[in-house]
Amino acid sequence: MPRTKKRAQVKIALIQMSAGEDPDANLESAVIHILAAAMKGAQIVCLQELFRSRYFCQSEDHRNFQLAETIPGLTTELLGTVARQKEIVIVASLFEKRSAGIYHNTAVVIDADGSIAGKYRKMHIPDDPLYYEKFYFTPGDLGFPSFATRYAKIAALVCWDQWFPEAARLAALSGAQILFYPTAIGWIPNEPRAVARNQRDAWELIQRSHAVANGVYVASVNRVGREGKLKFWGNSFVAGPFGEIVARAGGERAERLIAVCDLGKIEETRQSWPFLRDRRIDAYGPLQLRAIEKTGRR
Repeated sequence: MPRTKKRAQVKIALIQMSAGEDPDANLESAVIHILAAAMKGAQIVCLQELFRSRYFCQSEDHRNFQLAETIPGLTTELLGTVARQKEIVIVASLFEKRSAGIYHNTAVVIDADGSIAGKYRKMHIPDDPLYYEKFYFTPGDLGFPSFATRYAKIAALVCWDQWFPEAARLAALSGAQILFYPTAIGWIPNEPRAVARNQRDAWELIQRSHAVANGVYVASVNRVGREGKLKFWGNSFVAGPFGEIVARAGGERAERLIAVCDLGKIEETRQSWPFLRDRRIDAYGPLQLRAIEKTGRR
């Protein structure tokens, strides 16, 4: 009898943490979580946005540039050692110092042999109350790549990117099977309860829609706890190619969220819902415009 082909399954872990004032202590805590996830069989581990520090973008303060580091650098060297020893892939979000005066919000992908598979520089930079990221970060210039790791082909987008379907689409078109979103999102003070709930629901809904539209897994890891004026809502989750919730963390404490991604479902889903087949790429030119102006009479 012919053998049944074994399904390609990948176990991933999202490290939802609360951050303290000491970057080194945050790094140590992250490593402890990574090692614990590896003991549970995790093959790909993703950390939250800017995990080494508290979310400093709540104010415009030049002293915060001291938190930036080079890639490669001390953090990637340490995480590379952990990745190599445990044979795991690590996605780490860092405040990258590219050169004097040029800084990025960067997600680096470290493969299971400890080498850097690649990096992604956050493309969409917000400038909202308590999210003053344009003061710190130069917009990314590496596009929306995916990276072939030992266990899966993945893409790492960052926080505000998660609201843009174009980013998810381009990452999926480059071959990504899992879209990772390191995130730092929470509520500002005195928001009405209904508004706060709707914001969190919309945050989850838009990302689940990326999973549906592209037939991929989406893994979003948020921080948790109060930092300054922001209350981060946690609720890290993994969604499958139909948008179904595979796993979800709570909103009040640090957690290691572990989920199994059945990569075989990606092709099955795309065969049933052939959105990529039916795209009208010949008609999407206006997407490159900021807005479509109406001129003249119909």
